[in-house]
Amino acid sequence: MSTHTDIAEEKSGARLDASRRLIGLPGLRVVLVAVACTLAWVIVGLTAGWTPFPPPSMIAVVALLPVNLLCLALVRRRLHAEGLTARALIGYRPGRLGRDVLWGLLWLVVLSVPFAIALMLTMWLLNGPATVQRLETAFFDPEAMPVLSPVVLAVLAIVAVVTFAPLNAPTEELVFRGYAQGGLAGRWPIVPAILVPAAIFGLQHVWFAPTPDAVVAYACAFFVWGLVAGIIARRQGRLLPVIIAHFAVNLFLTLPALAVPFLVADGAS
Repeated sequence: MSTHTDIAEEKSGARLDASRRLIGLPGLRVVLVAVACTLAWVIVGLTAGWTPFPPPSMIAVVALLPVNLLCLALVRRRLHAEGLTARALIGYRPGRLGRDVLWGLLWLVVLSVPFAIALMLTMWLLNGPATVQRLETAFFDPEAMPVLSPVVLAVLAIVAVVTFAPLNAPTEELVFRGYAQGGLAGRWPIVPAILVPAAIFGLQHVWFAPTPDAVVAYACAFFVWGLVAGIIARRQGRLLPVIIAHFAVNLFLTLPALAVPFLVADGAS
C-alpha cells in the first residue's frame, strides 16, 4: 500500500516541479524586463538627465534586445529538453505563408478589439466621467522624454525598428503561449493553463506604464490580449498566425520612432 502511495507522491511531485518550470520561464522574463527597463532608465538618467520612470518606449524596446535574445535561447533549450522544437510550435508550412498572413491580420483585429475594450473599461472604472480627459495624459508623460541628440535618437530608432518586432513577437509567443501554456495544458485543466500565462503576460507590461492609471490599464488589457491569444493558439495548434498579429502590433509601435530624430532636429533649428 505504501508503495502505491509513494509512487503517487512521486508523480505528484514531478508534476509540481514541471509546473514550476513552466511558470518559471515567463516569470523570469518579467524579472528580466524589469531589470532591463530599470537599467535603461538609470543609464539615460546618468547621461541625459533624470526623468520619471519608466524610460520612453523607444528606449525601453531597445533595452529589451538582450532580454529577447536570452529568453529565445532559454525557451529553445527548454523545448529541446522536452523533445520539442520552436519550429514545430511555430508551425510554418511551406506554401501557406500568404494564408498565415491573412490569418494573422484577422487575429490582429480579433485581439485588438477586446484589448481596447479592456483598456477603456479599466480607465472608466478608475476615472469615471473624467476618463476622456485622463486619456490625454495617462499613457504619455512628456516629462519622461530625455534630452538626446538627433543622432542618438536616430540610432535608437533604427535599432528599435530592426530588432524589436522580429525578435519580440516570436519570443513572447514561444515563452507564454508555446512553452508555458502548451506545457501546462498537458498537466492542468485548459482554463487555468491559458489564464496563468496570460496573467504573467499582463504583469510584464506594467513595466512600460508611465502613470499609476496606466499600470492597472496595461495589466488588465494585456491580460485580455494574452487570454485571447492563448485561445487562438490553442484552437489553431500552432503559433505562426498569432506571431504575425503580434509582429504587426510591435512594428506599428516602433515605426513612429523613425520620425522622432527629425522632429527633434526641426525643433532645435
